[in-house]
Amino acid sequence: MAHWIKINYERNEYLVDLDRLSAFACAPNGRITFWLPDSGTPIIINQQSNPDGYYKVLKYIQNLSDYSLTTSWFRIIYDRSEYIVNLNTVSSFCCSLGRLKFWLPDSSIPIILNKNSDPDNYQKLLDYIECQSGHTLSC
Repeated sequence: MAHWIKINYERNEYLVDLDRLSAFACAPNGRITFWLPDSGTPIIINQQSNPDGYYKVLKYIQNLSDYSLTTSWFRIIYDRSEYIVNLNTVSSFCCSLGRLKFWLPDSSIPIILNKNSDPDNYQKLLDYIECQSGHTLSC
């Protein structure tokens, strides 16, 4: 079932299927950012500017499953925000010098995990990559 919501943003009215979104960023100041599929256009909402849309998106995010090898949604605190990313929509991973990197789908934002500073998420991502692709990365 699609989760369509209507959002007013920058004098435009958008109808967005939340099930088609591939990443969300939740900032400490209460802003939620997501990127429209196939366009890379960021939509940034908060409680004050769009309370109805904000709470619908927040509820949707809260209902996403926590990490496991059987789910593709991955939560990570990165650059002072919480990112929730559907790893099934990530098309490439880069491994170098103890760092794993991938780019948010429909965006140019890179997420970089360091083996020493975030060993748990680093290992979860390696496990996911191996489980999904059958390949191992040696950073």
